[in-house]
Amino acid sequence: MTTLLLGINHNTASIDVREKVAFAPEKMHDALQLACADVGLDEIVIVSTCNRTELYCEPGEARAVSEKSEEVYQHIQQWLGQYHGLSHEQLENCVYIHSDLEAVRHCMKVASGLDSMVLGEPQILGQLKSAYAVAREAGTVGNNLSRLFEETFAVAKQVRTDTAIGENPVSVAFAAVSLAEHIFSDLSQTSALMIGAGKTIELVVQHLRNAGVSNVSVANRTLEHALELKERYGVHAVLLADLAEELEKADIVVSSTASQVPVVGKGTVERALKARKHKPIFLVDLAVPRDIEPEAGELEDIYLYSVDDLAQVIDSNLQSRQEAAEEAEKIIDQGVYRYEEKLRTMGVVSTLKNFRQKAESIRDTELEKALKMLDKGEAPEKVLANLARLLTNKLIHAPSVQMKKASADGRSELIQLAEKLFELEASNESVPEFNSEDEKQQP
Repeated sequence: MTTLLLGINHNTASIDVREKVAFAPEKMHDALQLACADVGLDEIVIVSTCNRTELYCEPGEARAVSEKSEEVYQHIQQWLGQYHGLSHEQLENCVYIHSDLEAVRHCMKVASGLDSMVLGEPQILGQLKSAYAVAREAGTVGNNLSRLFEETFAVAKQVRTDTAIGENPVSVAFAAVSLAEHIFSDLSQTSALMIGAGKTIELVVQHLRNAGVSNVSVANRTLEHALELKERYGVHAVLLADLAEELEKADIVVSSTASQVPVVGKGTVERALKARKHKPIFLVDLAVPRDIEPEAGELEDIYLYSVDDLAQVIDSNLQSRQEAAEEAEKIIDQGVYRYEEKLRTMGVVSTLKNFRQKAESIRDTELEKALKMLDKGEAPEKVLANLARLLTNKLIHAPSVQMKKASADGRSELIQLAEKLFELEASNESVPEFNSEDEKQQP
């Protein structure tokens, strides 16, 4: 197995770069299959969120032997750049790479929330599960990446269960509302507009409700998900087509959609400001690619924050999770060790299969002889005794020959290994001579 990981995240690249390498959900199937075909990969899973884009790849044994990992990485990075129309220079200083067990460890850290902007945030595990499911649907996942992700999910579950990493949640949604509390003296007197109706927006709505905001509207392309939020939290559900009108009423705007182009332009914000007589608007753009044109932040009375701007707010709330993170690291170390053990175990599978096939072949041959003896009228007791003796002799013949040879060559380590393999007690007694004539006997 050669697992390769190439990624870009919030620690290595600004939002300007991250939004350029994000994969549109509706194009993910094609992207996965293109990557396999263009780069020559056996398997691939692409994780694309607001904070990271990561490609988990299996180049296959043939390619792993013929090319060095560095060369395969270059092909993957080249493909990523070509797919998104980016130059080598634009990606060069933003990319991190890991292989084999380091890739496994990184994947487990990501799933456990230890590599997130928000330490311990729970959403990333669901995003990894979704990325894995999409790759399975696209047919780009085989045994190796299946094993990696299934083991990763088990470790992440253990981290959530056995540590306090998920307690007192600190999320970008929480950070957005916390920042709003610093800007507005009384949130209960404000009106809020949510753009999008996904899980992040739902978290923001929860935090706004807890902060006393009662007037919350949710704008979405379709009303289905917005109406679900209306039923759960009593928000106003509106269509995205009515965004300009709704923007005029909002003091707080939080946007998180999967759109590949901005849904709120500078002009729309400017018109809303005029209608509000320049009453300030606090905007938080949690999407990557961004939902709100960055130029809107240049307007007076507009306070625009991106997901990267929330990092400082989040950092001040992380101290309580550091101890839990250390416990999580230990669980991940154990998970990597178990994964490595399983890989080593897999290495002997073919040998065990051949060993069993050889033993079964001997059994079938001797059983056939025994049945012929019974057909000739031989006494069953004699036939069974002969069958047991011949089976024993044939099964121990090859190991006996090899142990004698090892002893003659002074290779005591092989003798000790044989004692362990066959669960034998060490003895100083001489090894009895093997009677090869027994094996030659025919009924």
